[in-house]
Amino acid sequence: MADSETYLLLLLSDSNLPTGSFVASSGLESFLKHGFGTPPLTQPSANLKLDTIATFMRDSLGTYAPSALPFVSDAYTIVDRLRCAEINQEFEKALTLPELCELDELYECMTLNHVARRASKAQGVALLSLYSKGFSKPPGSAFSYVSDSGGQDEDAMSGLVNAMKLMVRRGDKGAHGHLPVCWGVLCAALGLSLERTQHLHLYLHARSLLSAAVRLNSIGPYAAQQLLLHVAGGFVDAELLRCARLRTGVLAKEADSEWDETKDGPVNTWPLGEILAARHDLQHSRIFNS
Repeated sequence: MADSETYLLLLLSDSNLPTGSFVASSGLESFLKHGFGTPPLTQPSANLKLDTIATFMRDSLGTYAPSALPFVSDAYTIVDRLRCAEINQEFEKALTLPELCELDELYECMTLNHVARRASKAQGVALLSLYSKGFSKPPGSAFSYVSDSGGQDEDAMSGLVNAMKLMVRRGDKGAHGHLPVCWGVLCAALGLSLERTQHLHLYLHARSLLSAAVRLNSIGPYAAQQLLLHVAGGFVDAELLRCARLRTGVLAKEADSEWDETKDGPVNTWPLGEILAARHDLQHSRIFNS
């Protein structure tokens, strides 16, 4: 891995990034409030709570990976094509935005409850703002460590991200700003590899679940760190191996091989998680918005 990519991974995995992820529990708060994390009186609570959180993380990753990674991958491919274009970038940009909107609209339709849609949009728009305000070159700065590309590539990426953010805020048709799509856009604009883009997205999903569990006082920070080191990595690797090849079909016409919707497309696999997530707003008190 190149040093610049390592540095980008360190920056993107920083929990202090203003991405809005700390306001979402991905259904964990509703899961616990509905009594699924309450241990029986005959069992030790500490070990059971760890098992409960680990099981929820496994099931959440199991449905999030096949439903979100295809959108991350296709959004990355679309933007990377523009970033690598040596000529006629304006023509590529004119194709890029409609394709991203088509991806965004498809994810809107596939997200089955309003709570998950709301959280996804909030985090996605935050990622677009992060690129514009946090990863652009500081005004007047003469130094650039991460980017080895020329100013033309950076201008093209900034123009694309700003245009997409404007479309989302205007409420243009198909422009919703969902998290997986915006994550693919962000990482491609920064020049991160697709493999690292996919892996980091799933890792951050697992980490956000453990952070939410700590804020909900279900487990402590040390226990969360133990799960992140000894449990989450295996779950993330397994889901990445299973779902990295999946695509949405939006770019299927451009693919060399045939794309089968039933084998190669996105899918939701955890009905209970969807039901609990949809009931999030029915709680009397809430910490998170999902």
